[in-house]
This record gives sequence, structure tokens and C-alpha cells, in this order.
Amino acid sequence: MAAIEQNAAGADRSRRMIFIIVSLITAVLIAGLFYLIKRPTPGGTGPQRLAGALHPGDAEFEQYRERIVLDPPEATEAPRAIGDIVMVLETTARNFTGRTITGLEVKGTVVDLEKKPIREQIVTVVPGRQAQELEPNKTIPVRIRIEGFSKSDVRANIKTEVVGIRFK
Repeated sequence: MAAIEQNAAGADRSRRMIFIIVSLITAVLIAGLFYLIKRPTPGGTGPQRLAGALHPGDAEFEQYRERIVLDPPEATEAPRAIGDIVMVLETTARNFTGRTITGLEVKGTVVDLEKKPIREQIVTVVPGRQAQELEPNKTIPVRIRIEGFSKSDVRANIKTEVVGIRFK
């Protein structure tokens, strides 16, 4: 009788130990998955820049940038299931350069109360899904999606600016 009770107690103990080990392995796997989801993505090489375009610092860039007008941007934000916040900045670019634009890069920036950038994103608007060219006196919508904001980020203001222009 004592041997049967001893075998039952040993079986209970080994079942409990297996349950604890499986629980610990599962907890480590779930923690690893959350770590992979929440970690910042590596910077890599940055955005692909337009070949043959004028950029800040080029001699003609400033005179043409003044003639490409961006409407004041509007922003929407939405939380994602993984815990971060995504913002979408929308504006309209207007071409008053007198030349056909075949490449247009726009940078969207979200700044904090001290006007320091929190996150920024550069998008190539032309060529894009909307148009392959932007003719003189025409407009094109600009949509910039910026991901990875935390709930604690102070998103005080948004800005958009032209950072690359290529002409026909």
C-alpha cells in the first residue's frame, strides 16, 4: 500500500515539474516575440534618394523649392495592436516652377514642444502611384506615413518640406 502511494506521489511530482518547465519555455518564447515586435527597426541605408535630383545645398535648389508650394499639412493618428502609434501626414504639392517635375521628394517631420524632431520620413511623390510627372501649375496629393510613436511621445507639431526635385 505504501509503495502505491509513493508511486502516485512521484507521478504527481514529475507531472508538476513537466508543467512548470513547459510554462517557463512558453513564457520565454512569448517574451522573445514581444521583444522582436517592439524593438526599433535598424536604420539601414536610409531612404532611396532620387538620382539626378536637386537636393538642399545644390545651387539651384532653393530657387525652385520656393516655387513648389506645400499646403499646411493635416495629420491623423491611430494606435496599432502592437502598441505603437502611426501618424499619416497629408498635404498637397503645387508646382509653380514653370517646368515639368519628374521627381519630387517630400519630408514629413513630427516635432516635440522644443521643436526637436521625434520622427521623420521622406517619400518620393513623383514618380508614384498618382502620377509619373507633375506639370507646371498642377497639384498632387502627398501622403506620408510615419510609424513607431510611443504613447509617451509628445507630438506637438508637424511639418512637411521639399527635399528633392528632378526636372524633365
